[in-house]
Amino acid sequence: MNYYEQQSVNRTEQEHTVTVKNRKNLEITGVKEVDSFDNEEFLLETVMGYLIIRGQDLQLKNLDVSDGLVTIKGKVYELSYVDEHHQEKAKGFFSKLFK
Repeated sequence: MNYYEQQSVNRTEQEHTVTVKNRKNLEITGVKEVDSFDNEEFLLETVMGYLIIRGQDLQLKNLDVSDGLVTIKGKVYELSYVDEHHQEKAKGFFSKLFK
């Protein structure tokens, strides 16, 4: 097994789940990093790609980096993943984010 194959195996070893309760509480596992957040949008790097969460009055309630667990509270409008297959969308999103 070469380095790149080992890297892809390690990437998906950790389980990734998203649990939404009443559109108000989110529990996400498999989070590698919280890239940015405010009260309307979160950008999380997960083991399955980047996850964008949009909503209203979003608050980070729990962050456990060692376990990859994030808990978010607020009104959830949208959850979407950005990965290699959607390069143009990712470029547009990141270019707006880092202006």
